[in-house]
Amino acid sequence: MIATLEKILLLDRAEELAKMILQSEEMADYYKCLDDVREDREAQQLIKAFNDIKDKYEEVQRFGKYHPDYHSVSRETRELKRKVDLHDTIYAFKQAEKAVQELLDEISVLVGRAVSEHIKVPTGNPFFDSLSSCGGGCGSGGGCSCSA
Repeated sequence: MIATLEKILLLDRAEELAKMILQSEEMADYYKCLDDVREDREAQQLIKAFNDIKDKYEEVQRFGKYHPDYHSVSRETRELKRKVDLHDTIYAFKQAEKAVQELLDEISVLVGRAVSEHIKVPTGNPFFDSLSSCGGGCGSGGGCSCSA
């Protein structure tokens, strides 16, 4: 691969964009929330407990409802997952993570559209997917007039 001046300039611009993302308010909030989760003993205990029950859950799922502990482990997993999701520090982290993902999705759509209106950008976000011609991934076999 021969490096042309154009490619080098493009890579420099991409690096600048990455630096701007890293210096964004969303990333600052994300890192703050990540530190908060790491320092929160209760959150860490919940995460560890959830990982432990998740291992039990996966073992029980191998046998399904025929496993003797199926119902109790399933219930305990759901209850612990709810506790984890509703814990203030973890919830704040997940919201910050979502904000960063939305920023990256928006940038991806903007870059894709700058190249061509027909570029499909799989964001996993219905709002951004509706901006592209077929929603980022088409199972209609070209029925939406994309070139699937």
